[in-house]
Amino acid sequence: MEHLINQRVKNIEISGIRKFFNLVADLDDLISFTIGQPDFPTPNHVKAAGIQAIEEDFTSYTHNAGTLELRKAATQFVQKKYDLHYQPESEVIVTMGASEAIDIAFRTILSEGSEVLLPGPIYPGYEPIIRMMGSVPVHVDIRNNQFRFTLEMMKPYITDKTRCIVLPYPSNPTGVSLSSNELKEIAEFIKDKDIFILADEIYSELTFEHKHTSIASFIKDKTIVINGLSKSHSMTGWRIGFLFAPEYLTKHILKVHQYNVSCANSIAQKAAYEALTAGINDAEVMKEEYNKRREYVYMRLTGMGLDVVKPDGAFYFFVKIPDAIPLNSFDFALKLVHETKVAVVPGSAFSEFGEGYFRLSFACSMANLELGLNKMESFFRQWV
Repeated sequence: MEHLINQRVKNIEISGIRKFFNLVADLDDLISFTIGQPDFPTPNHVKAAGIQAIEEDFTSYTHNAGTLELRKAATQFVQKKYDLHYQPESEVIVTMGASEAIDIAFRTILSEGSEVLLPGPIYPGYEPIIRMMGSVPVHVDIRNNQFRFTLEMMKPYITDKTRCIVLPYPSNPTGVSLSSNELKEIAEFIKDKDIFILADEIYSELTFEHKHTSIASFIKDKTIVINGLSKSHSMTGWRIGFLFAPEYLTKHILKVHQYNVSCANSIAQKAAYEALTAGINDAEVMKEEYNKRREYVYMRLTGMGLDVVKPDGAFYFFVKIPDAIPLNSFDFALKLVHETKVAVVPGSAFSEFGEGYFRLSFACSMANLELGLNKMESFFRQWV
């Protein structure tokens, strides 16, 4: 009966990140620099709010878009942090993580033959959804532009079929952000074009050089902002995301969300409210620690002579594999893990433009970073 399965589903593959992680996860004494999972616990006051929700039997369906108190907290959060202005009643949807928000956004705005511009390298969670919609992902090679998906880079790829441009900043896997001026240039260029922006800003609270700027502050009417609590409050398993967009968009996106999941987890919504109110600055402690790690890892990688762009945000380095190593990124990562028990993600997981690189996550202890980087340095000495 397998021949009856939707061909578009059959054609997509499991994420290269997960594929490699699952391949090496059972190795003993593994030092993993793979998964983008904060190594901090969910803040205690947020966990307490979830426990209280259970004890008070807050376990029923909520409004499809989420509780009004949480939607108000979410709009107040982005207003205070990023000067974004949305109506809580009609311009925000609480989703099952940022992943669901991306899914329902694409399913609402894309149709057969639509083209979506994506920077390459890029997180692998967008392309499969685009393809399942019968749309066409168009990757733009940004490797020689310090991984910056600027207007100059995207202009040659914009056609009359372009429906959406994806701006995932700070970026997974590179950690790079766009400046306010770069975002403004993009907004000015597309303001008179029938093109949406999908701004994936899940790492917006983890920026090191400058405060995060959202392109929605320049062009709200065409922008769908994706955010959530997974990275800012170390709440990956709680699965709470947010989709912000003008009402003319959310009223249709909400229909897709309703038939997909009905509503986000009610208990997690109570915890999310606590995170966005009492915990509005919870990310600061984590960010301070991440910044220390970022500086340390950058010093170590450059000290090994590796070609790397220092990240502006998130908790990743995207590192070029030295030319002296005659292996593709998957075989390199496999050899590294078998010889040193240090796991990184092969760059090929992030589109064809990630080939020749590897991603290193510094969302782990300083002790593991030091030990793992010592092993990596010994490994590289064999080749360079």
